[in-house]
Amino acid sequence: MIPHQTPRHLSAPAASDRGALGAAFRDVRETSLHLAARLSPEDMVVQSMPDASPTKWHLAHTTWFFETFVLERFEPDHAPFNEAFRVLFNSYYHKVGAQHPRPRRGILTRPALDEVMRYRAAIDERVMALLDHANEETLGAIAPILVVGLHHEQQHQELILTDAKHLLACSPLRPAYEPRGHDSGCTPGELRWTRCAGGLVEIGADGASPGDDPATDAFCYDNESPRHRVFLEPFDIADRLVTNAEMLAFIDDGGYTRPDHWLDEGWAFVNERGVGAPLYWRRDGATWLEFTLSGERALDPAEPVTHVSFFEADALARWLGARLPTEQEWEHACATLPVRGNLLDDALFHPIAAPADPDTPIHQAFGDCWEWTGSQYRPYPGYAPPRGAIGEYNGKFMSNKFVLRGGSCATPRSHIRSTYRNFFPPAESRWQFTGLRLAKDAS
Repeated sequence: MIPHQTPRHLSAPAASDRGALGAAFRDVRETSLHLAARLSPEDMVVQSMPDASPTKWHLAHTTWFFETFVLERFEPDHAPFNEAFRVLFNSYYHKVGAQHPRPRRGILTRPALDEVMRYRAAIDERVMALLDHANEETLGAIAPILVVGLHHEQQHQELILTDAKHLLACSPLRPAYEPRGHDSGCTPGELRWTRCAGGLVEIGADGASPGDDPATDAFCYDNESPRHRVFLEPFDIADRLVTNAEMLAFIDDGGYTRPDHWLDEGWAFVNERGVGAPLYWRRDGATWLEFTLSGERALDPAEPVTHVSFFEADALARWLGARLPTEQEWEHACATLPVRGNLLDDALFHPIAAPADPDTPIHQAFGDCWEWTGSQYRPYPGYAPPRGAIGEYNGKFMSNKFVLRGGSCATPRSHIRSTYRNFFPPAESRWQFTGLRLAKDAS
């Protein structure tokens, strides 16, 4: 288990309590360090591809967030830890200023890792001092920004794992992040369908977005609201995620070599990139191997297929005689389910097989793999981004991306909820724990 776990509900109501807010801050920050501690200093500085970032950069950038959006605004007589860090560790906040180019984060051998650790420790100490001494009015203004920062760091905890996995997979040594077995003891049964009646339903979060009243509302990101009504036709949704066995059958049937089930752009993606299996799969003679954070091992057919692009998920769903659910269908089907599943807190760092339990209509709604939906990432009716630089967090990315739901084995439990909208481009996404659940129109 991860020793430093965040509170079950890392939400804005807790922010009205000075002690609870400080405890949540310490727990989230310590969890990031615990995840990074499994890596060597050399591991933490290398960037394996433009879409990934070095662990050292993740540790510095999450610190930059608290220095920039909390200390600069609220700390009396604020002085920057290092003026150069304002550019080096700014990700994409144009209203804050210039950024070091994302594809070149791996050349930042300076500052050294020990200086980044000093940076984290210094900013942590100053944030805790601010929380201890701020008056109630100032604390009320700090709280919603700090909570956004904590959820932001939880996103980077997931990226620490996925980016490190890509880096380690590039090594001919195929080293393990943490050696361990993956036997869940589960064998999923035949895929079953759960009927959803549809009709006029409500979608989206009621809770607080940045700048709302933290004393009355639960946390959500701005892109999860406003809550609104949609009409859904009746549909069926699968009781579990699609498995490696089903992907193997797709491959054996020539799924990657025939255009029958592919979108045109997806077919171009497969041919231009030479894609013939999920990322991290490798055939050794008659055996398929899979690289995991515990090293390379024989592929387990019972586990959910993961590390697939939207195009692969869409093609596999078509081959299986179904489709991807829309994000509205997914949320309607899973809205009342408890947040249980294989998540970061369980420290397995890999998807596991669904239990064969016919009495449970939907398994694996949370954890294991992010589930591709067929919905493009667009604003909800009435959406408006928050004011200021924090408004650059979600809204400006609402183009050329698809929505994923449910979290993965690398998502902290207190970070995920049924309204959460993750989003990635349809092709450049395979290094994430991405999988799929089937849906179909009700017959």
